[in-house]
Amino acid sequence: MKNRFRALKNMVLFSAFLLPLNLMAQDEVGDLIIGSPADATKLINAYAAPAFKGFGLGLNSGWANSAKSIGAFRFDLRVTVTAAMSPKKDQSFDVSTLGLQTLKPTNPSKTISPTVTGDDVEGVEMISTTASSPQPFKLPKGMGFNYIPSPQVQLTVGLPKNIDVSLRYSPTIDLNENGKFSLFGIGAKVEVLPLILGKTGKLLPFDLAVAGGYTKLKYELPLDVNSGKYNDQVLKTEFGGFSAEAIISKKLAIFTPFASLGYNTAQHKINALGTYDMDTNGIKNPISIDDKSINAVKASAGFQLKLAVLKLYASYTLSEYNYVNAGIGLGIGK
Repeated sequence: MKNRFRALKNMVLFSAFLLPLNLMAQDEVGDLIIGSPADATKLINAYAAPAFKGFGLGLNSGWANSAKSIGAFRFDLRVTVTAAMSPKKDQSFDVSTLGLQTLKPTNPSKTISPTVTGDDVEGVEMISTTASSPQPFKLPKGMGFNYIPSPQVQLTVGLPKNIDVSLRYSPTIDLNENGKFSLFGIGAKVEVLPLILGKTGKLLPFDLAVAGGYTKLKYELPLDVNSGKYNDQVLKTEFGGFSAEAIISKKLAIFTPFASLGYNTAQHKINALGTYDMDTNGIKNPISIDDKSINAVKASAGFQLKLAVLKLYASYTLSEYNYVNAGIGLGIGK
């Protein structure tokens, strides 16, 4: 029962960075598929909830840093990174409140365990209440820092009528035993004042726009939990996020400060599909999580700095988790 949630922790980190698949290993994922499916699902949700929220906010961030459109048939390619900060209350959880049926802490007075964004210390020691020869095991450590990072790589193209269209995309990439992932996101921004006021809109001392974006990430990992006994085991995960906001900004030579107010949602799905030996033999599809991680208003302030074809971006956002976003871009546009 060693570190059965280490696989989940690594999966969360991979999902956040989209790159370090070397953190994943089939035997680590297999440690998660043990005991009661219901209890495993409850512990996963409790331990990983901050990561699901932070990553959901990351999917929704970085779409726009100015209300001004970049201009018809001009482009902008940007790379930004978001760090969502988990509050203190979400850095630990109490196993005694989860309603576990087949697992319990070995010491009833020690029930507080770190979440994925908690301290880098061992979690609560647990033991099975149904196994014939139960062995104690400890819940996983936290990462030791309270922020969830996520990158955004985005291409924006300007269209007529002061409309910008943005794309985030990665085709399905097969990494052999480390699984495969794909990413797709699409967004749009419409500069409002030219549509409403025409040329007289230029007389106002600011620009105004509405923007929205949707992103989906899929990740799939083949498993061999029961030493080749079953050949249909696979872990499938899916993250999705939607954001809509109103943006106001003012271009001051090469510097453009902005503020925005919006709304964002995010959801996640975690499924262990196939046949597994857990508390009984031959359990089909034991883990299934489908939940909304973010459903909140957001307010941002930041800037865009344009130096010829180079652009720098930075912003700070208040939401269910506060987060910072910063990055660099190349392109021809306003």
